Amino acid sequence: MASIQKRPNGAWRARYRDDLGKEHARHFARKIDAQAWINDVTAAVVTGSYVDPKRSRVTLEAFFEDWSQRQVWADNTVTAMSLAVRGCTFARTPLGQVRRSHVETWVKQMQSDGLAASTIRTRVSNVRSVLRAAARDRLIASDPSEGVKLPRIRRAEHAMQVPSPEAVGAALNAAPDWFRLFISLCAFAGLRLGEASGLQLGDIHFLKRQMHVARQIQRAGSGTIKITPPKHGSERHVFIADELVTMIARHSEEIGVRGEEQWLFVGPTGEPPHQNTVGYWWRKALKDANLEPFRLHDLRHYYASGLIAAGCDVVTVQRALGHAKATTTLNTYGHLWPTAEDRTRAAAADLMTTARGLTADSSRQSATSTA
Repeated sequence: MASIQKRPNGAWRARYRDDLGKEHARHFARKIDAQAWINDVTAAVVTGSYVDPKRSRVTLEAFFEDWSQRQVWADNTVTAMSLAVRGCTFARTPLGQVRRSHVETWVKQMQSDGLAASTIRTRVSNVRSVLRAAARDRLIASDPSEGVKLPRIRRAEHAMQVPSPEAVGAALNAAPDWFRLFISLCAFAGLRLGEASGLQLGDIHFLKRQMHVARQIQRAGSGTIKITPPKHGSERHVFIADELVTMIARHSEEIGVRGEEQWLFVGPTGEPPHQNTVGYWWRKALKDANLEPFRLHDLRHYYASGLIAAGCDVVTVQRALGHAKATTTLNTYGHLWPTAEDRTRAAAADLMTTARGLTADSSRQSATSTA
């Protein structure tokens, strides 16, 4: 509902009520300007782009604090979202004033600070979800981050580092006894760092040669840890080799397990080790083995590449790694699977080998008959 009235002082008062029943009014020297303003508001309401000018004064940071309380998130999602919003250069800018240029400037700054392309993309995606929520609540007309160009991520086949069997073996030999099993769980069962840290003796089914990945350890700050479920879709059972089963049994007997939970690994405080502790021992093992640095997480790639080389299909690899979707497995490791061209060449080679073998056998039989 809108109206225009002339005031006693000669000014024109335009007013309207929004969908919440709240009245908004402005004064103009000319009636034509008042009518133009009302027309703009009416068009915005009809097209669904109407924004309450007072509500749009709330900052991105303030809106996030309110909106995030209503979201059903895992602890690590809360941490990641808060980190992205707090580090955003326009966090304290009123939402109604945020422009595409603000987002572009932020992206450029992160790139100048040396952040990896994947990190920049993740942080922008997190902030974008907040901006889109604000747009749905009509605090802003549209998402100002839409269409902002982001740095390219290297293709998986170029960015991924898969260590050689020799490097994995050297790291194992250089590691202290307790840490040798930790490395083996990452290299031969595909566990993430936090998943290996959170392993308990009860998670191992020795007769079935099976391991239950039921939790992960995360660093909570000031040297403390928090125990959380695995990443979404990552709780799983991993079928493990006989030799790894034997290693776990020997570790539990010789090194021992700790606490009522029977943790397989503990850090200096008697709790499961977090990423800082594990990182120290991993770097030390690489140095002692005279190896070029590579990440402990690369052992997970080593495991995945071994499964693929052995002929495992996408779903098998997905379940072993704990990926929530098969598309994640394909996007990460698709380049390691044989292509149609590879299969065609292999099939043709088999045909040639079979045909030549039969021809050779026929020639030998013919020669024998003649003799």
